[in-house]
Amino acid sequence: MAYISFQPKDYFNTKLYTGNGSTNAITGVGFQSDFTWIKKRSGVKGHKLFDAVRGVTKIVQSSASASEETNTTSLTAFGSDGFTLGSAVPTNESGETFVSWNWKANGQGSSNTAGSINTTYTSANTTSGMSIIKYSGNGSAGATIAHGLGLAPKCVIIKRTDTTSNWIFGTGARGFDKFLYLNATDAETDNAGTFNDTSPSASLITLGSWNDVNNSSGTYICYAFAEKKGFSKFGSYTGNGNADGPFLYFGFKPAFYLWKPYNATDSWNLVDSKRDGYNPDNNRLFPNATSAEDTQDRVDLVSNGIKIRTSDGGTNNSSRSYIFMAFAEEPLVSSNGVPATAR
Repeated sequence: MAYISFQPKDYFNTKLYTGNGSTNAITGVGFQSDFTWIKKRSGVKGHKLFDAVRGVTKIVQSSASASEETNTTSLTAFGSDGFTLGSAVPTNESGETFVSWNWKANGQGSSNTAGSINTTYTSANTTSGMSIIKYSGNGSAGATIAHGLGLAPKCVIIKRTDTTSNWIFGTGARGFDKFLYLNATDAETDNAGTFNDTSPSASLITLGSWNDVNNSSGTYICYAFAEKKGFSKFGSYTGNGNADGPFLYFGFKPAFYLWKPYNATDSWNLVDSKRDGYNPDNNRLFPNATSAEDTQDRVDLVSNGIKIRTSDGGTNNSSRSYIFMAFAEEPLVSSNGVPATAR
């Protein structure tokens, strides 16, 4: 049995916390996060995304098309074992519960000139297969940016930061001639305007000429993920319309699972292994919406993948197909030969 040579928790971790309305040092992440995604669980607030490449206090929201905002009382520092928050209500309201999903890249990174567009910063972690890229567009279809992973990304997410725009979500499971909007419920669109009908290579991501990805006066942030066996999985499945739904084999016990029907107008769904901690109670959040946590169970997180437990259309309609993105809590078999346990 093959296994990864690193611990998933050193590169991805979910951290829960309660707001205090003041300076709040969140520890226990286990590493210095370079990409932190925060959502209030107990009430209606947007999904707030921060990264070390754009810098602290800079917010983009998966639940909105709004431009980047600066809030000096939001996430104010990345630390060696977590992050520090100020008093901002959307990320630290006193007495409210929050979840943060945290990924390790490679700090702020540096400019990468391998593409036709020189990136402002590329922060690449070749071990975990994650890259954060900040760049300015040139408006030319076929322009390229370097991701630094040495392996072709299976998932590319782009947001324009200087003005209102949609989030572009591309996945190899559907091909890079198509895309979805992370901030909306729309079904997939087939158009060369985003990725120029070109899959990423081991070094470059190709862009179309749409304003959402490559306007000549636009600034952008890109999150790119290459698949690493035992740590991450990006794919698709077709529903069977039965409460005894499909089983999706990942080769690891999932810590984070994101999915959406790509041929229907329905919400994105997100569950993790920390907010409830046991099956079947895996409460959902919705990356395209500001809603509080939902308690309707849809999937079980098991030792080697996902078991679908519903016939609901957002997860398992027999006439719908779905894309997914998953990260590991632990591999099916660890480097010391210990198998993962079920929840």
